[in-house]
Amino acid sequence: MTKDELIRLDRRHVWHPCTQEKDHELLPPIPISKGEGVHLIDVDGRRYIDGVSSWWVNLFGHSHPRLNRALQEQAGRVAQHIFAGFTHEPAVELAQRLCQLAPGDLNKVFFADNGSAAVEIALKMSFQFWQQSGLPDKVRFVSISEGYHGETVGALSVGGCDLYRQIYKPILLDTFQAQGPDCFRCPYGKHRDSCDAECFEHLERLVTERQDEIAAVIVEPLIQGAAGMRIYPPAYLRKLRKLCDACSVHYIADEIAVGFGRTGRMFANEHAGVAPDFMCLSKGITGGYLPLSTVLTRDEIYEVFYDDYASLKAFLHSHSYTGNALACALAVEVLDIFEEERILERLEPKMALLDASASTFENMPEVGEVRRCGMVAAVEMVQDKTRKTPFPWQQRRGYQVYQKALDMGALLRPLGNVVYFMPPLTIEEDTLEELIDIAYRAIVAVR
Repeated sequence: MTKDELIRLDRRHVWHPCTQEKDHELLPPIPISKGEGVHLIDVDGRRYIDGVSSWWVNLFGHSHPRLNRALQEQAGRVAQHIFAGFTHEPAVELAQRLCQLAPGDLNKVFFADNGSAAVEIALKMSFQFWQQSGLPDKVRFVSISEGYHGETVGALSVGGCDLYRQIYKPILLDTFQAQGPDCFRCPYGKHRDSCDAECFEHLERLVTERQDEIAAVIVEPLIQGAAGMRIYPPAYLRKLRKLCDACSVHYIADEIAVGFGRTGRMFANEHAGVAPDFMCLSKGITGGYLPLSTVLTRDEIYEVFYDDYASLKAFLHSHSYTGNALACALAVEVLDIFEEERILERLEPKMALLDASASTFENMPEVGEVRRCGMVAAVEMVQDKTRKTPFPWQQRRGYQVYQKALDMGALLRPLGNVVYFMPPLTIEEDTLEELIDIAYRAIVAVR
């Protein structure tokens, strides 16, 4: 199929995610023919540094030889079978190893196939737990402003980004929302590196006052991704854990985007030294190859569902591809790569390189803040540096940067006015330098 034919048929039949399709009249979708390490290569042979890990899923680069081999070997055994009443070695090994790596005493794993589904599962488990524990009034959930947890109805209900949820409000669950941290525009005049998360008072007040109605609080630990890579301090999570314990409320950690090394540690909660009651994982879990998600929880929660069938206490939730053998085999190999190739230990010089580039961006008149957590860095563009006034969203400043970066050979898909870096963890330092340089030149080009 020629490039023109491919694009023509795409425009006729394909509806792309999170896209205003009319944009494709001026910027057609780019047909990719292959991936090679941290690069995507289109049908014309042009190479693009995958600076956002293809929506945060790719950990070790495209067409990774070890992951290719693991996929092929598992396909030669069995690709998929029913998981109710059956099991297989990749799922069992993956569950065991995730529980060993997870913070705290998370010891049970429920499988699903995407991040939104994992969030739905955690919400349903929490709700059903309280129903079966003699506290039937605990039916509502709490999230924080600008949070993002997926786009199915339940997950969207506990989100805080109006861009995604505003039109659907009439069909969403009745939830509580507290003002969350915004360290760039901190109303307390504090800095994330030295504060005591004073902003936690909003969530603390809400949960304390309504604890009898609340089943769980859900947050993205340390980094609110879709909000523009808002980074907040570990102290917030320590206070959250203490609050949930005091009020008999579950803590759901949405580590879908921040897990598997993105923050410099395997899981973001490790920075705070706390463990959630439910931990949702997805995205990088298979290295960007196949959809898979998991929800980890504690034995004490699992046991509330464990009874004779006639009690009707079972968690009757299912997905056709639950525990998919191909995806689980890939996830096991991902954990092997982390361990055997010392991925986390080798991140330090790359994180230092991101820090070293900060001053270059901070000296730009349109940059209000540069922030980093692990291998995630963000450059927030502002119209007025002193007042931290954002560019009007109608200008689509970030989208313009995206277009310029593509011309220069990099995939940078900004979030509003925030240009961010979330490359594969294995990116070489010279390629990371090239990516940073392209981002700088793209920002300059849209002045």
